[in-house]
Amino acid sequence: MEEHHILGVTKLVNWLLGKPAAALLAALRIAPQNPAYPIPNHIAMELVVFAFAVVFFLWLKRRLSVDKPGATQQCMEMVLTNPMGVGVRDLLDDMVGHGATKYMPMLGSIGLFVLFSNLISVVPGFESPTATNSVPLGCAVLVFLYYNWCGIRHHGPLGYGKHFLGPLLLLSPLMLLIETVSHLARLLSLTVRLWVNMVVSELLYGTFLGLTLALFIFVRDLNPIGYLLAPVPLVVPCVFILLHVFVGFLQAFVFTLLPVIYVSGAVEEEH
Repeated sequence: MEEHHILGVTKLVNWLLGKPAAALLAALRIAPQNPAYPIPNHIAMELVVFAFAVVFFLWLKRRLSVDKPGATQQCMEMVLTNPMGVGVRDLLDDMVGHGATKYMPMLGSIGLFVLFSNLISVVPGFESPTATNSVPLGCAVLVFLYYNWCGIRHHGPLGYGKHFLGPLLLLSPLMLLIETVSHLARLLSLTVRLWVNMVVSELLYGTFLGLTLALFIFVRDLNPIGYLLAPVPLVVPCVFILLHVFVGFLQAFVFTLLPVIYVSGAVEEEH
């Protein structure tokens, strides 16, 4: 990674944690891509998201009130349950049913991490870690391990294994192959959907910001009246910021909905 591609926040994180990270990588016999900055941009941004989430929820915890909930508390409660029925608790209650609440901390945490990671690039100088393929892949692997563990814990290893064999013993080998491929494909589906959408969203924002600035400079040089177009480079990016925010929320919702569906399928009873 070249020097000019390294974010300022990445340099700060490396200044704070670079030496321990380099020692850990050396112990694991992993060579960093840039020895001067062993913590790359996307890892630094994940750490920033994690730190922000910890500070935010500790702050929110002190402000929780049953009698007089503040605006922030009400917004976060909407993430759990809302009139549209698309909150984490709503989805779990609808798809999993009895005992669904115990799955909410993990699935809700994953959804919020993806949401914060998607939206952090709105802040100048920051990037969405989810626009780097290894981050959505890591989240997808976590979801994959979690819902399969839920199935094993609910049914037992043998009981959960029967889900992969189908109802007919004769077709069990074929069903095992199909189910195995289907479950592994979920890793690819979760990863690619989130990664590609965030990459495209950030590219659109950066591209149209550059185009509007170039157009303004071109018209300004042709005619002094071009200065009347000065607001254009400010207004046009705002449209794509709103689009980026919408994509960020949508992808976070999808990354919450699909794991809920997977957990529901893993713990459902056979009929």
